[in-house]
Amino acid sequence: MLFEAKRCGVCFSPPSIVLVYENTDTNKVRKRVIPVRNFSQYSDYSLAAERLKNHPRHKDYLQGVSQSQLERLHIILRDHLRGISLERSLASLQVDPEEDLNKLDDDVLARKKSHMDELFERNRTHREDPDFVYDLEVDFDNAADEKCSWDEESADGF
Repeated sequence: MLFEAKRCGVCFSPPSIVLVYENTDTNKVRKRVIPVRNFSQYSDYSLAAERLKNHPRHKDYLQGVSQSQLERLHIILRDHLRGISLERSLASLQVDPEEDLNKLDDDVLARKKSHMDELFERNRTHREDPDFVYDLEVDFDNAADEKCSWDEESADGF
């Protein structure tokens, strides 16, 4: 790979993806502004990200950028076109453990689920990893167990 992506961001005016990369031959750090064309508030962000990643002009530069990161950047662009603030758009991409996911609409729920899947894959240990343990046993503190009414045996013996 001739180009190594360092940072990736978004510019609202004009709508574009900003990529900071290093040319591995010359070790120079450069910035590339990739315009996002034919993208509106009704566009499909995953399809637009896939088109951009496979574009013949930009695919050499975007090899080091994951598809999910490009999708998140397109989500932020689409939210900006819809009039949603940057803070609210970024908050919809984060997962709050106390938030009730049953109360979210389908689009926001899909965003949060994809983010959770990405975090799971990033934190998961694979068999090839040097710190992988096949049969890991963990003892949890039993003193922290709380008694509940359904834990007790009933008179029926169930």
